[in-house]
Amino acid sequence: MAIRLLVDTCVWLDLAKNFREQPVIGVLEDLVRRGEVELVVPQLVLDEFERNQARVIEDARRGLQSHFRLVRQAVNQFGDAERKPSLLAGLNEVDHRIGVDGDAVGELMGRIDRLLRRAPALVASDAVKQRVTERALAKRAPYHRAKNSVGDAILVEMYADVVSAAPDDTSCAFVTHNTKDFSDAEGDFRKPHVDLVHLFEAPKSAYWISMVEFLKDYSAELLGDHDFEFNYSQEARRLQEILEAEHLLFRQVWYNRHWNLRHQVETGEVQVVPNEGYSRNPYRSDQILASVWGGALAAAKRTEDEVGSENLGPWDDFEWGMINGKLSALRWILGDEWDMLDT
Repeated sequence: MAIRLLVDTCVWLDLAKNFREQPVIGVLEDLVRRGEVELVVPQLVLDEFERNQARVIEDARRGLQSHFRLVRQAVNQFGDAERKPSLLAGLNEVDHRIGVDGDAVGELMGRIDRLLRRAPALVASDAVKQRVTERALAKRAPYHRAKNSVGDAILVEMYADVVSAAPDDTSCAFVTHNTKDFSDAEGDFRKPHVDLVHLFEAPKSAYWISMVEFLKDYSAELLGDHDFEFNYSQEARRLQEILEAEHLLFRQVWYNRHWNLRHQVETGEVQVVPNEGYSRNPYRSDQILASVWGGALAAAKRTEDEVGSENLGPWDDFEWGMINGKLSALRWILGDEWDMLDT
């Protein structure tokens, strides 16, 4: 059975304000389309949403334009001189579209509006209005605060009717961001006010103050798919991570070359000679100074202690090629030319 979901107007407006909430709207659209969620939409919510559309679109537009001004300032200050003109031109084009094209900001608003109108809106009955009056006289939440809470009280009483009419095997949920009027004022604001607790008895009814948390509980996998599709981007590595990886690869390449030389020494292909017997002119590739060789052996021991013998090979030709390629790529990122593999 589909879960019956009543969502406060403030939640819909907050979702519409933030372009990054597209995954949330996408999940709701999928769940409604698949018949897993049945939206319960009071006429009051529809009216409030429609009344606030222009204001929310304008607020979102101003917020985006302010954001782009900050981005332009950053590009002006830190951007590469050659790429700066094209970057600024692109930003100006987006800023212009935001300013003149309401659809650029109002797309989410339109999607939410279509969701709300999929089923006939519910009008408050005389019985609901009577209970609202009684709630006000008794000063029960949401009338526990010194404010006009008629709209909030209507939502409470209409939700009570939704829960009452739902079959035993059908779950209901109420989502609001208005924790001051609906939540526990003295304790955990994620729980309903003491005057409303009886409406949210598990497992038939649940109280939520976040649409994302509701969807995580109800359809975490679907939310993850939508979030990945919209928000995924390759996150750049921190400089410290790059430096640490480059250092490890440098030690691995050096150590492998050291063992090639050690093999040549052990087989007599290269001779370890004292200073007085070392030929500097002409240079001889079959000789190595004893002092240099001693330093190389000490460096190899430090490398083993630092990196760990398990990270120092041996490697086959493919693995060795990958290690050299990684070192070349990281050094290119850090400013060297391609194929810089000196150790």
